[in-house]
Amino acid sequence: MNNPNSDVLWQPSADGRYNLTDFLEFLSNHDLRFDQYEDLWTWSVEHLGTFWERLVEFYDIHWEGEWACPFSDDKMPHVRWFDGMHLSYAEHVFRQKTSVHPAFLYGGEDIEGWKEMSWSTLTTQVASLAQWLKTIGVGQGDVVAAYLPNGPEAIVAFLATNSLGAIWSSCSPDFGSAAVLDRFRQISPKVLFAVGDYPYSGRRHDRRSEVGKIVDVLKADLAAVVLVGDSFELDASTLLYDHVVSQDGVPLEFARCAFSHPIWILFSSGTTGQPKAITHGTGGVLLEHIKYLSLHNDVRKGERFFWFTTTGWMMWNFLQASMLVGGVPVLYNGSPGFPDLLALWKMAESLEVAHFGTSPPFLKACQNAGLTPMKQVDLKSLRTIGSTGAPLLPEQFDYVYNEIKEDIWLCSMSGGTDVCTAFVGSIPGRAVCKGKIQGRALGVSLHAMSADGTYKLDEVGEMVIDKPMPSMPIYFWNDPGFKRYTESYFSSYPDVWRHGDWLKVYPNGMLEILGRSDSTLNRHGIRIGTAEIYRALMPLSYIEDSIVVCVTNGSGEDQMFLFIKMGRGPDEEHTQHEIKNLLRTSCSPRHVPDRIWVVPDIPYTISGKKMEKPLQRILQGESPDDVANRGAMRNPAALDHFLQLYQSELKSEQP
Repeated sequence: MNNPNSDVLWQPSADGRYNLTDFLEFLSNHDLRFDQYEDLWTWSVEHLGTFWERLVEFYDIHWEGEWACPFSDDKMPHVRWFDGMHLSYAEHVFRQKTSVHPAFLYGGEDIEGWKEMSWSTLTTQVASLAQWLKTIGVGQGDVVAAYLPNGPEAIVAFLATNSLGAIWSSCSPDFGSAAVLDRFRQISPKVLFAVGDYPYSGRRHDRRSEVGKIVDVLKADLAAVVLVGDSFELDASTLLYDHVVSQDGVPLEFARCAFSHPIWILFSSGTTGQPKAITHGTGGVLLEHIKYLSLHNDVRKGERFFWFTTTGWMMWNFLQASMLVGGVPVLYNGSPGFPDLLALWKMAESLEVAHFGTSPPFLKACQNAGLTPMKQVDLKSLRTIGSTGAPLLPEQFDYVYNEIKEDIWLCSMSGGTDVCTAFVGSIPGRAVCKGKIQGRALGVSLHAMSADGTYKLDEVGEMVIDKPMPSMPIYFWNDPGFKRYTESYFSSYPDVWRHGDWLKVYPNGMLEILGRSDSTLNRHGIRIGTAEIYRALMPLSYIEDSIVVCVTNGSGEDQMFLFIKMGRGPDEEHTQHEIKNLLRTSCSPRHVPDRIWVVPDIPYTISGKKMEKPLQRILQGESPDDVANRGAMRNPAALDHFLQLYQSELKSEQP
């Protein structure tokens, strides 16, 4: 066991060699030498253009054309990167083609054992599909959309789309048709790939009706619909996926597009309004993915890289991006808890996974279930455990090192759909400390900013980025004049990206993210991050989950409401007393909620975000259908209890 009084949970070996080590040696050949990571980070943001030029050179990025400087001197969000450079994302994926290991592995609840796809088969299928797309008129700038699970078909379809310079977008089949149409209707896809059902928690979920509704609305723009699986009754306008990937002997070619040419359209959660159609550029995500996966995540050729995700979350894009650096993605289609929570750890053992990506809720669920993977499976091949989606709390750090693996590099990271990468995360060669993210990523000029616009060290402030990143969106789709884009990130501080999180940067470069700043709790004039409450409740093992919001009453005063989902534990009266006492003693009297309710479930988006803001609005009298799209939720029925609570207990208290 680790010393509970020690902040340091893991130290890398003194003689450890990383991909970052090779990059440092490359820089030294250019008379650039750095003794500490913080010195390297400072150089990377103070000499931003030189940093990205060196990275292009180090990774031998293949491009054509002419460009004068790495980025223009325009103000964000109008910065142009490597203007004049043309390149292909898919081409860089296939530069890793080899017979030594497969292109990727895939499995799921509906597949017996684990399958692999060779690079040879991947090449044949991508070339065949690209050729078919060309025959129906798909080319640069056309949109290809997918309603597919995390399986081989999605990877093949993306790479074929990208090889032509067409634009990719995907939703996972757990989205309802209304949520899908909120997204795809904005972008008018020319081709739709769709699946008729998908497995989850031991049963198959029929999506044929949902696909029918989606096609009915989009059909005016659709040149073709491609169906995966055999659960459909076909008509003349549809084709089977197996047919369009079956042509052999077709050469695989790559259209090199402008650096800022759209590669894909990702969407915000869409729980409080129309989802933002976040459009990324080809070169920006190519450089960012290579940089982060190689220099920060230290993915090496042939290593198996797993992240539990669906095609509706940016981590799917990040998962398949591991192929850019020679990694072998492991694709899983199904529930992370089926048939039990040990299933994914058994998968990591049997496939000899080197990098295991997950989320704080999954780790907490394993902890609450009493899982001890270090005693139940052999994780000798596992080098890193990655976590994102929410702040990783100190108790979860302890759980990983005490119950999963002592000698593991725990990589807490944070970024977003907005940039399809991480702003902050793992730093090779640096210790892992309880509750801390290891540092800021190279080339990311990220700071904690006070309300008066000054940068703060060792104090909590707004997370801001004051210099451009190549994978910042090139624009939002159908956003004339960058209006919605500017409102999303640049309305608080002109020319500075405000991400909407509370951040604390420590003098040694480590940091903490303390929850969403737009979900801040106002307690008698003092701002409290919701993550402070969730962190304080971690020791109470009988609390499965919780959510906290502030609601304005009829007198104009803010009241803090805490909702908890209970596991086995003491009675409710004892629970109320223990929670209040814990928050008072471990935090402050201001952290004690005005009221505590036990609820059957906590509302989440499909991508795993707690729905604090929509819940606040429901508890102040707004209709759930006005503030939340149930089709974009993991558990839409969870809202019903809060609506009933408002109507039965809170409505009379509202202004």
